This record gives sequence, C-alpha cells and structure tokens, in this order.
Amino acid sequence: MLSFSQQISLVVNVVCASCKRKDLLQEQARKRVQKGLCSCELETGRGLNQETTLVRAGETRWGSHFNTLKSLMKLFANVLVVLDFVKEEGGSLANHQQASEILAYFKSYEFVFYLHMMYGILHLTGTLLKQLQRKDLDILEVASMVRRTMNTLQSFRNIGFANILKKVSSFCQTHEIDTLDMEELYIGERNRMTTKTNRFHFEVEIFNTVVDMQLTEYRDRFSETSTQLLEYMGALSPCDSFAQFDKSKLLKLGKLYKYDFDDSNMIDLEGHLEIFYHSCIKDERFTSLKGISDLSRLMVSTGKHRSYPLVYKLLKLALTLPIVTASVERCFSKMKLLKTDLRNKIGDEFLNDALLCIVKTEALAKVENEKVMERFQKMFARRGKF
Repeated sequence: MLSFSQQISLVVNVVCASCKRKDLLQEQARKRVQKGLCSCELETGRGLNQETTLVRAGETRWGSHFNTLKSLMKLFANVLVVLDFVKEEGGSLANHQQASEILAYFKSYEFVFYLHMMYGILHLTGTLLKQLQRKDLDILEVASMVRRTMNTLQSFRNIGFANILKKVSSFCQTHEIDTLDMEELYIGERNRMTTKTNRFHFEVEIFNTVVDMQLTEYRDRFSETSTQLLEYMGALSPCDSFAQFDKSKLLKLGKLYKYDFDDSNMIDLEGHLEIFYHSCIKDERFTSLKGISDLSRLMVSTGKHRSYPLVYKLLKLALTLPIVTASVERCFSKMKLLKTDLRNKIGDEFLNDALLCIVKTEALAKVENEKVMERFQKMFARRGKF
C-alpha cells in the first residue's frame, strides 16, 4: 500500500497529467471564486483569490510538501471534479481504475484526517525549516527555535487531537464526506470489524504514532549535545558589544574539541578569553560588529589572531561547523536531483564533477567562458581553435 506522501504525489500526477485536466481544474477554481464572491463568502481585494494550481512536492525539501497540502486543501472540491472526469472519460481502462481508486480514497474520513494531521505538523515545523536553509544563519536564534519547535510539537501531541477532529468534521461536512463516530468500533481493511474504537485507531495508532516519530527524528537530529554546541558557539557573538559573551560556555566548547585543545591549552584558554573580552569591549573597532565572521576578519586585520591564537582557533571552529554541516546537507540534496532512476549507473568521477558544478553554482558563474576555452585549448594540440 502506498504511503500518504506517495498518494499525494500520485494525485498531482493524475490531475496535472494533461493540459485538458489542468484547464478543468482552473475552470472549477474560477467557478468556485465567482460563486463565493456572489454569495459574499469571499472578500475582494488586492492579492486575494489569486489563480492557483496543485503544487508538486520537491525531492529534497520538506517545505514543498506543506505547499502541496495547502494547495490540495484549497482545491479539494476541484480535484474531486477532475478525478471524477478521469474516472468517467479516461483514455484507458487503467486510467479509469486508477482514478476510481483515488477518488474513493479521497472521499474517505481517513484520508481527510491524514491530510489535516500532516498539514498541522508541517505548519508547526515550517518556520524552523526555512530558518535552517538561510545562509545568514543566526546560531542562537536557531538553537532557541529548535527547542520551541520541539516543545510545540509535544504540546500538539498532548492536546492537538481534539482540534484536528473539529477541523476534519467541518471539512467533511463542507465536501459531503461521511464522518465517523469515534466511540464506534473501527472497521479495517476489507470491511472487517475490529475490537478497537475509531478514537483509539485515529488517536493512538495514527496521530500519536506519527507525532512521536517526528519528535524522535528531531531529538536524533538536534540532540541535547548539538543544541548546547550551538549555544556555546553563540557565546562568541560580538553583537551589542559582546552581550552574549560567556567564558564558561566557551570553555565547555573547547572541551568538546579534545584534539584541538589539550589540558594545557584549556588552562591557557581561560586566561586568553578573560583578557580578550576586556580588550575588545574597550576597543571602538569591536563595538559595531554583526557576527562572528566580522569578528574573525577584524581580528586578522588588527593582528589579534596572533595575540590570542587559542581564541582565534575557537572562532575558526565555530565558523566552519555550520558551513560544513550545511554543505554536506546541500550535497546530498543535489545528489538526489542528479542520480535519478534514469541515471543510476553514473560513474563516480562524472558524478563528482557534476556535483561540483551544481553545488558551486555561484562560484562557477564568475568563471568566464573564454578562460575555460583557453585552458581546454592548452591541454594538448587540437585541430581547430574555439
């Protein structure tokens, strides 16, 4: 059986498979807007009631899945019309059967519940996902946002089920979908009666299980050690005249890098941090810095990196860790786009070259074509010139 995300992708592929189906979807959307305006259910104004269509989920970013669910909820009635059209007038028997199965699943209470549950989860985590993708990453803000997101998910797990049920019931009533009595026994596959109630199935087996999986994933990805590491790095921030500076946190950061700071280095580091802090807050050149990258550049230009080598080493570690982590994540994301099912036998050397081009796009954009052709021409003698 296909997963929920695979079902959504299948729907988008079926509905947007031809221009005729897309036109039908847009026509239904226009009729819905026109009807809403005539009945005063929709407001008019700049930026309202814009034409939209189903959004395809991306291969590498979960934020795109939220946009897909949002567009599907908005165009749900229109999608049903298109699926019914394919069911009745599809080009082949396979299309008829596929549309019929999807339509039956779409009109089920279980699908509507999954739709609202996943929408709620991705809505809560979307802000953190966007923040993590920013290049001008604020370390302290991200560490705080990770904790807030996990606390919000935990609260959603504790009290969110009742709110989801209300939204699902309202949605089913709007789109004429049969609702379920939560106290009745759950009917499983092949219409077999079970010994558990609908409430137990939807709350314990689906809602709690899915949210617990999300929380486990977040705890694994953002462990307590990782979050503390971000906070320790933030203690080097020179913003507001080193308002976040904390010697105890920076010493803990040094202890995490045992190969770079041995016992004697840790003793010296404590003294270096104390002197460095007092020398910087009294230096006007260090009062208007906006981040640790500005601090590192100013230390080099003023020669303080030689006076406080251990502090500068700590600063370099704080600068490289987020960049290395983000670069690895981006490389894996780009690899999914390059090494697809149609290119699953691509060689390692060619894959490495292709990844270099797609990951370092900004750097390659600065390379002039004439320089590339000149170097290629000088590699060995050729019959003609480029």
